[in-house]
Amino acid sequence: MIKANAHKYSVSAMCRVLKVNRSTYYYEAKSRPDESELISDITEIFESSRHNYGTRKIKKELEKQGKQVSRRRIGRIMKQGGMVSNYTTEQFKPQKDKCNESNVKNVLNRQFKEQAYRNVVVSDLTYVRVGLKWNYVCVLVDLFNREIIGYSAGEHKSAELVKQAFQSVEGNLEEIKLFHTDRGNEFKNQVIEEILETFNIERSLSHKGCPYDNAVAEATFKIIKTEFIWNERFHDIEELRLKLWDYVNWYNRHRIHSSLGYQTPVQFRENNLKKLSKKVLTIQLKTLVLYDSIKTKNFRERGVRI
Repeated sequence: MIKANAHKYSVSAMCRVLKVNRSTYYYEAKSRPDESELISDITEIFESSRHNYGTRKIKKELEKQGKQVSRRRIGRIMKQGGMVSNYTTEQFKPQKDKCNESNVKNVLNRQFKEQAYRNVVVSDLTYVRVGLKWNYVCVLVDLFNREIIGYSAGEHKSAELVKQAFQSVEGNLEEIKLFHTDRGNEFKNQVIEEILETFNIERSLSHKGCPYDNAVAEATFKIIKTEFIWNERFHDIEELRLKLWDYVNWYNRHRIHSSLGYQTPVQFRENNLKKLSKKVLTIQLKTLVLYDSIKTKNFRERGVRI
């Protein structure tokens, strides 16, 4: 518009009326050089590198051909052509959620070791790339044997995802005595409070901004990301759920853990609960023998024949 009327009105006046910077007008009005040859060269270098080269290496290859091109210009052409280096990873932009300011204390207090079966369950959520969107995974981990006893996957980072993880737990939820998480807002919800109250589960929260208070859940997700999430491509949420089920089954039943004496979580649970059952039975038998001995002694003191 400005260029078409430049012979009638001053450029400065038209820029002022249209609220356009003069520098912007003159930049846009400049004739652009033909980049078709450069685009072809960059595409050829990118393809021959098997999609591995970024702007730095492509710039060096162009210099070998006697062409001086800035990395910014190369980056613009690559972006326009959809050329993404294999070394460029998609970055997750975390939501700026408000911190859970609840007065609940850190009851667990980093006592991660030597916990009884389902005495303490810790939880957390992480993000997963599904198609072109970010989805989320929630897990519940038993500190007794690091077993993933509950899990879920969904499109939203919400209390509903935590609820679904609880619903996937096999067995009686009343066996769980303490539920520990960080101060994420997804754990501050009436639905979660009702679940905990119904099954008489005590609540525990990490200190504000201290990931070490939930170290086991953090470490578990590091394993899940390294062994599962980063090595898979998920086209939809159903595929994520199916593959998550398969990974959790392998994690619990086949993956050995150094912290468990190189046993799987299921092996550790079965072996230790058997020992515990034998120990309880032995104590009961000893108690019964002692009771019979005291009973016999009392009868003899009274002169009663047995």
